[in-house]
Amino acid sequence: MSPRTPDTLGGRAAIVGVGATEFSKDSGRSELRLAVEAVRAALDDAGLAPSDVDGMVTFTMDTSPEITVAQACGMGELSFFSRIHYGGGAACATVLQAALAVAAGVAEVVVCYRAFNERSGRRFGAGVQHREPSAEGVALGWVLPFGLLTPASWVAMAAQRYLHVHGLTPDAFGHVAVLDRMYAATNPAAYFHGRPITLAEHAASRWIAEPLRLLDCCQETDGGQAIVVTSLERARDLPHPPAVIVAAAQGAGRAQEQMTSFYRDDVTGLPEMGVVARRLWRTSGLGPADIDVGILYDHFTPFVLMQLEEFGFCGRGEAADFVARQRLPLNTHGGQLGEAYLHGMNGLAEAVRQLRGTAVNQIPGAARVLVTAGTGVPTSGLVLGSDT
Repeated sequence: MSPRTPDTLGGRAAIVGVGATEFSKDSGRSELRLAVEAVRAALDDAGLAPSDVDGMVTFTMDTSPEITVAQACGMGELSFFSRIHYGGGAACATVLQAALAVAAGVAEVVVCYRAFNERSGRRFGAGVQHREPSAEGVALGWVLPFGLLTPASWVAMAAQRYLHVHGLTPDAFGHVAVLDRMYAATNPAAYFHGRPITLAEHAASRWIAEPLRLLDCCQETDGGQAIVVTSLERARDLPHPPAVIVAAAQGAGRAQEQMTSFYRDDVTGLPEMGVVARRLWRTSGLGPADIDVGILYDHFTPFVLMQLEEFGFCGRGEAADFVARQRLPLNTHGGQLGEAYLHGMNGLAEAVRQLRGTAVNQIPGAARVLVTAGTGVPTSGLVLGSDT
């Protein structure tokens, strides 16, 4: 990639509010209601009223339209609304879109949200049930006839190759699962609160799609999460210390497909996250040594290891040892394996809490947090920092 002039987005916007519903397996209410509850909670946390909001961003997969959420929350006119594609890969990109709108002056207060009944309603882990012919579905047409029908089966292909190339066994993935559940065990909001696991328990859990075991796979969750973004200037007058958006990026690699990029020369990495990593480091002027906490998208444990390697925290094939030695605090809320699977939006909230100094598993002196979105698909990432 040729050198580019650094962007001017960093430091112009901040996250000022976070709000969520409880995380459950059966919410007992509509996805719209979950979205509204999360948005209202985030606005209360920010010290703002619904009438202050003039922008909204969500996922293309979300079932609650911006205008419907706005009406249900008592908001007025909207001057900006946007949606991001590619499932969990959209998480950090929603904040990127919000920050761009604020920096460009087309909106002043933007709410990012995601809400679903992913356990009691549509279960994404069930995989492809029915697919109409489309350009988007062409790539899946090459793998579905061979029995690769679910996200776990798609990730298992890359995970198996990763283990083979680096001479590892499936136990390498257990360190991620154990670390997430360690933090979840002390987080009252986590579904697996009070339930840590051991490496032996990871190794004893049943196969889902070899080399992935049950404890390598994220849970399914009902719930909602919302994030409020505004200018840094306005943020400084609000109740909580702002989480400054230091850098933000999206990324799609060459020969990119959605979870099935098996025809690349090498399937042991995540090139789409490599694009994000290079962009974040270049535009922020930071590097791995400057990060205090990592909130890495953990729908499947192998992709956490590959992310660490793409970002340069360690060499190729060295991430399992890196995690085992706890060289960087990771997913201090318990991640999607331990807290909740909210398509990565709950990880954004944890990053904000770390910077505020209010996290349950607070890392002393946390001033810069790396947050990533879904992997295996076009994705996104953020570096958030304290206002110093």
